[in-house]
Amino acid sequence: MKQLLLLSILLIYSSITSPLFAQDEAFVEDYLERLENSRKYLILVAEKMPEDNYDFKASPESLSFAQNLLHIGYAMDWHSESLLGDRAPREWSTDTVFKVADKSKEEMIALINSTFDKAILLIKNFNVNELNDELDYFGLKRSKRQIFMLLSDHITHHRGQMLVYMRLNGIVPPRYVLFQ
Repeated sequence: MKQLLLLSILLIYSSITSPLFAQDEAFVEDYLERLENSRKYLILVAEKMPEDNYDFKASPESLSFAQNLLHIGYAMDWHSESLLGDRAPREWSTDTVFKVADKSKEEMIALINSTFDKAILLIKNFNVNELNDELDYFGLKRSKRQIFMLLSDHITHHRGQMLVYMRLNGIVPPRYVLFQ
């Protein structure tokens, strides 16, 4: 009788948790597709802007085109490696990896590609059981699932600024890549 009760409990538990686990797996798979498409579009944007215009700013207090590009990389590194992963965050004020300095256009694009590679690898190996784990995000409690969304929003926000910079320089941005 005890075995029948235990078996019944296990069946009920697995019938509830299996679909939830599958939904979380699907969320990560969908997110990875979106992130890959986001990369494709960002790289097209970065490649199309002439290197001579990488220092363009819409206003004196704005980030330049290059600074926006590398800021995307810095934030992607922080969201994925430090918030979703377990690496200590880079300190923006002392970081040299994501500062423009004397980096060429090709070096910046290679750095962004490498940062996407690392983020994608981390997300592919992400434990979906942690999606609802909460952490501090600028004084707000956010789940790791929300961190995924914040990362996407941040990329879109700064890429949008880069698209405006292209238009302000008379450059037609590349055609939009869907599903991001």
